[in-house]
Amino acid sequence: MMKCRTLQKVVLSKWQSEGRGARVRRSIGRPELRNLDPFLLLDEFEGSGKDGGGFPDHPHRGFETVSYLLEGEFTHEDFAGNRGVLGPGDLQWMTAGRGIVHSEMPGWERTRGLQLWVNLARELKMVEPAYQELTSAEIPLATTSGVTVKVIAGTSMGVQSAVRTRTPTFYLDFRFAPGTSFKQEVPEGWTSFVYILGGKFKFGGKEEIDAHTTVLFNTDGEGIEMENVNQTEGHLVLIAGRPIGEPVVQHGPFVMCSREEIEEAFEDYQTGRNGFEKVRTWKSVEGNK
Repeated sequence: MMKCRTLQKVVLSKWQSEGRGARVRRSIGRPELRNLDPFLLLDEFEGSGKDGGGFPDHPHRGFETVSYLLEGEFTHEDFAGNRGVLGPGDLQWMTAGRGIVHSEMPGWERTRGLQLWVNLARELKMVEPAYQELTSAEIPLATTSGVTVKVIAGTSMGVQSAVRTRTPTFYLDFRFAPGTSFKQEVPEGWTSFVYILGGKFKFGGKEEIDAHTTVLFNTDGEGIEMENVNQTEGHLVLIAGRPIGEPVVQHGPFVMCSREEIEEAFEDYQTGRNGFEKVRTWKSVEGNK
């Protein structure tokens, strides 16, 4: 019988301003949930082009950003000439590596989604930037006893994602019919948490936890038990990853292992070298409207 993990921390997220006219509910990355190795940040974001919202041209180095759209439309552009549009349920897994400058701008209608930042080991921080993009229809789906999962990364219900995770990661989007439950296996020693998008849940105990709450688990079991206690559909994401165990030094959009590497990243970005050569001549279309 699977021994399920106990709760370590429960934190409610509230809206805060971010980017240009957009807002986020910050989960991982807020003071109570900082640097949960290997995770750096999780935001539930919302905005629209109609209101001038979005995330104009900005750099990254040393980690991966995972954008998963829940509703609306999201246009991505970068200084390497890549451009794409995400629709509801679509995924972009971007390895920033040695450096990327990009913009992420919502469409005219209300746009909502999740962005996760996954750290990279020191040996992978300076790899060439890369993308893995899947439409909603390309993400594997499985269902059992009223519970449905989209397997964005990792494995669930015997179904495996094709996404390559340089830092071993599970990213699972669950929907629960009223009164249903499921136990998800999680590898030993991995950091694990859920973020509730809708409904009310129990996680092996008596406490009922509402939407927009992050539940961080201890590493004292082989899996996580989830039960929808609402009379309507429940919706959450379960995210787990293998800790890297290296120093984390973060300054804004750069995440490295030492202060010297952060200073070098800023210098490379400001002078347009070592991966940031195109920064001087590039501006996004959507991010500069």
